[in-house]
Amino acid sequence: MKRNAKIIATGMYAPDKIVTNEFFNKLLDEDVSTWLEENLTIKERRWCNDNESAADLAEGVSLIVLKNAGLKSSDLDLIILSTDTPEYISPSTASVLQSRIGAKNAGTFDINSACAGFVTALDMGAKYIQSDENYNNILVLGVYAMSKFLNMEDKKTVTLFADGAGAVILQSTTEDVGWQGSQLHTEGQYADWMGIYAGGTKTAISDTSIANHDHQLKFVKKFPKEINPSTWTKMVTETVIKTGFNVSDIDMIFLTQININSIRETMENLGLSMDKTHTVMDRYGYTGSACIPMALAEANARGKIKSGDLIVFMGSGGGLAFATAVFKW
Repeated sequence: MKRNAKIIATGMYAPDKIVTNEFFNKLLDEDVSTWLEENLTIKERRWCNDNESAADLAEGVSLIVLKNAGLKSSDLDLIILSTDTPEYISPSTASVLQSRIGAKNAGTFDINSACAGFVTALDMGAKYIQSDENYNNILVLGVYAMSKFLNMEDKKTVTLFADGAGAVILQSTTEDVGWQGSQLHTEGQYADWMGIYAGGTKTAISDTSIANHDHQLKFVKKFPKEINPSTWTKMVTETVIKTGFNVSDIDMIFLTQININSIRETMENLGLSMDKTHTVMDRYGYTGSACIPMALAEANARGKIKSGDLIVFMGSGGGLAFATAVFKW
């Protein structure tokens, strides 16, 4: 029978350090809280402590999702970790995680598709299972420790970005559930508009790059306001129809949570009510590649997802990279 990949467990993890909007009112000596709450719904976020890093977030969420799945780490065949805030430039954060949790039978790799990374990794994991019988249990993570790369004087970034991790376990199945379809898309002309531009082979970490804050996250240019809602709407519609469903069949949709207004506009474009999505940005800030699996895990824990539901994931991030995937729960 045809193999497919289904999501059998979800999990989320965030550092215990809570940073409220009041912190930034004092730091920046102005009222930023009002704008953050009214425009982004953000009231607080989590940041890593000085001794915490991406691998700690990955380990924390892995232990949770394995417990939720009723699996041991030795049951894993593969770990795919999405992050653009890695433990090191090299080796991969996934290899660090594999050792920490004792996943002795798992292969590993990282991907960097910025904030579209988790959905991209989810799609890749599903296709590993579909194409190769050696893969039956795959851990897919989105990990984000962007507080380590923030300029504390940059109001545009320091108030928005935060830390967290989300994960799922993909498992092989011959049931009529799981992965239904997907689509990847990139607008590479925007690659230089937002990112961390020192530390790779283009620009080394140097006194000059540090002075220019190239080693920290920066917005270089302002993105077109409509690019996320229009691209999300188009990709979701095309992918859902390609899988043989209609947009009206969507039971839950999880979108990148950098702007609540983009989510609202997309839901309106799709003709879906806001109760068919779930957000965590009000309490966790913007957690990049982790925000979609974190929202999924919380919605699942709250009983908002049931067997047979049509679930859509729509991620986007620097690059600009976009990824959508459709699953039947």
